[in-house]
Amino acid sequence: MTHAFRLPLAAAALAAAAVSAPLSAAPAATQPTGPYTVVEINRSYATLQEAVNAIGVGMGTIQVAAGSHADCAVQKSGIVTYTAAEPGKAVFDGKACEGKAALVLRGRSAKVEGLVFANIKVADFNGAGIRLEKGNLTVSQSWFRDSQQGILTGQDPAGTVSVDKSTFTRLGTCQGAGGCAHSIYAGGYGAVSVTRSRFEAGRGGHYLKSRAATVSVLDNSFDDSAGKATNYMIDLPGGAAGRIAGNIFVQGADKENHSAFIAISAEGKTNPSAELVIESNDARFAPGVQWASVFVADWSGQVNRVGPNALATRLARLEKR
Repeated sequence: MTHAFRLPLAAAALAAAAVSAPLSAAPAATQPTGPYTVVEINRSYATLQEAVNAIGVGMGTIQVAAGSHADCAVQKSGIVTYTAAEPGKAVFDGKACEGKAALVLRGRSAKVEGLVFANIKVADFNGAGIRLEKGNLTVSQSWFRDSQQGILTGQDPAGTVSVDKSTFTRLGTCQGAGGCAHSIYAGGYGAVSVTRSRFEAGRGGHYLKSRAATVSVLDNSFDDSAGKATNYMIDLPGGAAGRIAGNIFVQGADKENHSAFIAISAEGKTNPSAELVIESNDARFAPGVQWASVFVADWSGQVNRVGPNALATRLARLEKR
């Protein structure tokens, strides 16, 4: 995908000197080469951080070459799209910036397309493929695997997070002193959307934990059959409005907590939950699981729109706690 490469109008003269002139004036033969290409100016860089810095406060697209990249970057401003030259073949492997993630994002917004994030581990057990601290985030067709967390966000009530057609494999841990890590952990964002994605083989914590005021969790697969020491498949600890529909849930046999598939307001009533709709889902147990459980556990006392869902025997529809 190609976007216009924009620079702030208020600093046009400085931008021309600091960015535009050097990039366009450098002879092709002297331009550095590397796996990261800023598409709009057709210039490549040896490190991801150099490519991010070249975009700066503007807007641009970084195309990542196929291969394994022990690299990371911090985006402090601007609007950046990170896209794979060959979807599924560009891997950020094992390196975290600021002791946080392969991509640490606190610019205006970011888009991630077709990338793989693997083996991200840090001392506080919160190593993530993406650490979103500010701004909007859109993720599509990406794979997060074998790390402590997939996506972790901070607080931005005006921001949105959207994840589509992505996979989360062997993520999560409860080894850290500060609590558990999860496949996706969204903090106090305005809205979180997770659609047409797969969660599988968790290694602790929850598959999707969100403190956002509004959620949209549609047409996903939560396959816990190969999970180890996992908890809820969806945890909305402060409650939420929105819709959870069209998902397939399979609860596995190796659980730290098997008491519910979906938990609402287990840590308080930060967000109203009366408008949360949970319908048209399919929930079952993996072969060999013998216990009973609850599809929706509600601590808010507000959830009353649990519609028709295909539920396994021994799986109660709703329990007020």
